[in-house]
Amino acid sequence: MFLGILKLDLFFPDNHSLKEKRYYLRSIKDRLKSGFNVSVAEVDYHDLWQRSQLAVVCVGAEKSIVEETLSKVRNFLDKNYPEFILSIDLEYIKV
Repeated sequence: MFLGILKLDLFFPDNHSLKEKRYYLRSIKDRLKSGFNVSVAEVDYHDLWQRSQLAVVCVGAEKSIVEETLSKVRNFLDKNYPEFILSIDLEYIKV
């Protein structure tokens, strides 16, 4: 079994409150969960209204399945939210 973790650092330059940040994050998280069947959570910068770090996690029996899913997630993020992405880090773990 393989576990893939995609860490995503985000910056929201036009936000002026945590409420605005949560609005954007909810939209991103919901689209990822429903579109790719992955788990998504905010893992850092909870109290900052312009920064966030999301972790997108996928588990599969084969590494190729996990890689393919997270590759699709990354392409989706690059296409739909390029202005918010600061960095993306990808890690695979054999469980």
